[in-house]
Amino acid sequence: MTRPDFRSWQSVHDEVLRRIQTRAWKPGEMIPHEADLAAEFGCARATVNRALRQIAQTGLLDRRRKAGTRVAEHPVAKATLDIAVIRQDVEARGQCYRHQLIARRIERPPGAISAAMRTDVPQRLLHLCAVHMADAQPYALEDRWINLSTVPEAMGQDFAETSSNEWLLNHAPYTHGEIAFSAANASQVEADALGCGTGTAVFVLDRLTWNGAVSVTKVRLVFAAGHAMRATL
Repeated sequence: MTRPDFRSWQSVHDEVLRRIQTRAWKPGEMIPHEADLAAEFGCARATVNRALRQIAQTGLLDRRRKAGTRVAEHPVAKATLDIAVIRQDVEARGQCYRHQLIARRIERPPGAISAAMRTDVPQRLLHLCAVHMADAQPYALEDRWINLSTVPEAMGQDFAETSSNEWLLNHAPYTHGEIAFSAANASQVEADALGCGTGTAVFVLDRLTWNGAVSVTKVRLVFAAGHAMRATL
């Protein structure tokens, strides 16, 4: 039998994951030291380190400085949710997508927005409101603030043809973000945009993305009644 090639961190990752999933390494059990695994796999210790770090981020390994690494006794499953291009989501459903820009203004945001995005109170941001349509029916209402200090190129975009959702994903790098999901009753403005009655139950997604220590954009997406979102574990 040909010996597996463990020169890449991904191959080490897959083998370590296999040992955890098959209970070759049992929950709560210490796993070999990085140097020992590197010697076993015939690869650099840095390769093993990267593989273990990736698995630890999923909650399957408990890594403690000077105490070694053990298989988590009660791993917490973590869901993975990608920031989606709404146009692609709609088209994947076999529907026709259209984007309608309602407002585009450079203005001073409310205090709560400045605080969340960690911008100076007098600082003006780009404020966009738009409706995403699926088969000519409202799909989601978007209320977005963009930090022009972080993404100055957004100043030259009118966002009439391409949505800010799609443009930012293609042009504005980000390192991490925060997402909150909630159920709400549609306000009058939201009801008018989504074509539903005031007080209708709607699904709301609030997202704030960062590039290092500076904010990129804060968006509130209010989806039409009946919307469902899925993530992978």
